[in-house]
Amino acid sequence: MTQDWHPTRALGRALLLIGLLLVAAALFGRVDLVVLAVPFALSVAWGLSRRPTSVPGLRLATSEEYATEGSSLTTTLTMANRDVVAYDIAIARTQHSAWLELTAEGSGAKPDRPVVAALNSNEAAAVVLAGPARRWGRHSIGPAAAVAAACGGLLACRAVVTGSLGFKVFPVTEAFAADDAMPRAAGLVGQHRSRRPGEGGELAGVRVFGPGDRLRRIDWRTTLRTRQLHVARTLSDRDAEVVLVLDLLAEAGVSGGAGAGEPLGRAAGSAVRKSSVMDITVRASAAIAEHYLTLGDRVSMIEYGAGARRLRPASGRRQYMMVLEWLLDVSPRQVVRVPGESRMSTAISPNALVVVMTPLLDARSADMVAGLARAGRSVVTVDTLPPGLHPATPGPWTQSAYGIWRLERANTIGQLREHGVPVVAWAGTGSLDLVLRDVARMAGRAQGARR
Repeated sequence: MTQDWHPTRALGRALLLIGLLLVAAALFGRVDLVVLAVPFALSVAWGLSRRPTSVPGLRLATSEEYATEGSSLTTTLTMANRDVVAYDIAIARTQHSAWLELTAEGSGAKPDRPVVAALNSNEAAAVVLAGPARRWGRHSIGPAAAVAAACGGLLACRAVVTGSLGFKVFPVTEAFAADDAMPRAAGLVGQHRSRRPGEGGELAGVRVFGPGDRLRRIDWRTTLRTRQLHVARTLSDRDAEVVLVLDLLAEAGVSGGAGAGEPLGRAAGSAVRKSSVMDITVRASAAIAEHYLTLGDRVSMIEYGAGARRLRPASGRRQYMMVLEWLLDVSPRQVVRVPGESRMSTAISPNALVVVMTPLLDARSADMVAGLARAGRSVVTVDTLPPGLHPATPGPWTQSAYGIWRLERANTIGQLREHGVPVVAWAGTGSLDLVLRDVARMAGRAQGARR
C-alpha cells in the first residue's frame, strides 16, 4: 500500500469481523465459524490484490479572464484516473466566492454541491460549473479538492487540492451622459465647447473682418446686408480633465449584487436594486469615467481614505481599463488621519472638474469638499448614500436619533450648497447636467471677474 492511499473504516470492520470469527472458532471449536470467515477473508484479499498507486488528477480552469456584474461565467472541473485500477467513486468539491453563484450541471441549481463520478482506468470526467457573478471585485475560484475510493471501498486516497484562480468582476457601468459644457476646458483639442474664441464648430457671434481671418469664415448674409466684410466667430473645442475623488471613510447599506434585467438607476417607477455606499460609488465612478474618456478627456482618480491611492490622469481605452482595475481594490476602512484639503488641492489641476463621490457620513468629508471649493476648484458632489436607508435595530429612541441625524446631514448639504458646491444624488442618465450647467456659469463669472 502506497503512502497516498490509506485504509478506510470498511477495511477495519472487515478485518475485525474476520478476527472475531476466527477467535470464536478457536475458543469454541466451531469449524462452521471458520467457513463463515473464509468468504470475508477472500473478498478482502481479492480487493487488496489490485491496489492503486496514483491519486486522481484534478484541474480547475475558467473560460473567461474577467466578467462584468450580472454576466455568466463558466468554470470547468476535470477529474482524471491515471491509474490502471478503476476508482469506485471520486468526489470533488470547489470553493468559491459567495458572490459567484456557480452550480454544476444536473445539481438542481444547488450551489456548493459535491461532484461525484465513477472513473475507470485512464478515464476523465469534466464537470461544468456555471453561474452569474453578482458583485464587482476581485473574487477567487478554488481551491478544489477531490478524494477517491477503490478496492471496493477498502482504500481511500489522500485529498488532492488545486490552487485558487483569481477572477475579476468589473462593475457594471450605469447609463450616464452629461450634455452640458465643462466648466474649464483647458486642453488643446477635444469635444467640449470652450469659452475662448478659436477654431471650432460652436457659433459665438459675428464680427467685422480683420487681419488674419480666413476667407471661409466670411458670413455672406451679414456682409451683403451691411456692405462690410463680416466673419463668423466660433468657440474653440477643448478637452478637459476630470478628477474623481472617492470617499471611503464609511460604509452603509446592504449590497444585494447585480441581478439580471434589474434597472440600475433611481428613476421614478423603476425597481431599485439593493446597493451599499461602495456599490453606488464604484458603479457611478465607472460610468462617469467611461463617459468622459469616450469624449477624449483625461480622467484621474483619488482615494480619500486610509490608502490615499491615486491614478494619474490619462485618456483613451487603456485608461478606462486602468480605472476599472483601480476600482476593484476599493474598500472602506476607518482611519484616524486623512490627507488635508490643502495637500489634496495641490495635486489637482486648477482647470479640472472635481467630482466627489461621498455619502457625507463623516464630518471630515464635508470639510474636504469645502476645502476644495475654497481652493478655487470646480467641485461637484455626488451623494452616494443609498435611498431608503433605515436603522438596523428599530425602536423609539433609535428612530428619534435617526431623525436628528437626517436633519444634521440635510443641514450640512445646505451649507455646502450655500458655499457654491452643488450636491446631487446619483440617478444615472443626466445626473450632473443641471449642476454642471451651474458650475460652468460660475466658472465663467470667475474668469470674467479676473479679466
